[in-house]
Amino acid sequence: MAQSRQKSYSDKRHHDLEFMVGDKVVLKVSPTKGVMRFGKKGKLSPRFIRPYEIIEKKGKVANELALPIELSSVHPVFHVSMLRKYIYNESHIIPADIIEIKEGLTYEELPIEILDRQVRKLRTKDIAWVKV
Repeated sequence: MAQSRQKSYSDKRHHDLEFMVGDKVVLKVSPTKGVMRFGKKGKLSPRFIRPYEIIEKKGKVANELALPIELSSVHPVFHVSMLRKYIYNESHIIPADIIEIKEGLTYEELPIEILDRQVRKLRTKDIAWVKV
């Protein structure tokens, strides 16, 4: 009886994911915590990476994506649980500004103003803190 009740709760909330050829989807980078995939690692790494286009459906739950050359070593077919529908937003487009970089990739930092000075005392030494 309990099993039947749980099944009815699940059936009401359950919906099958279906994507059409030509849809844009974002790809889940790491399905489980601590797993490194596609060179993305760390606490603040994104859960999903850029939108990709579906080029072919492989059965009911698998889709082939148009991956860039950088991901040529990754198999292009993914399960629908690894995909989310991409919803277009203008804020996702980042304009490419022209940035001038010196030869040797160096730049010089110049302090503008000293805002605050403090001396923090530890057990055996004093540390001077300067807020610039």
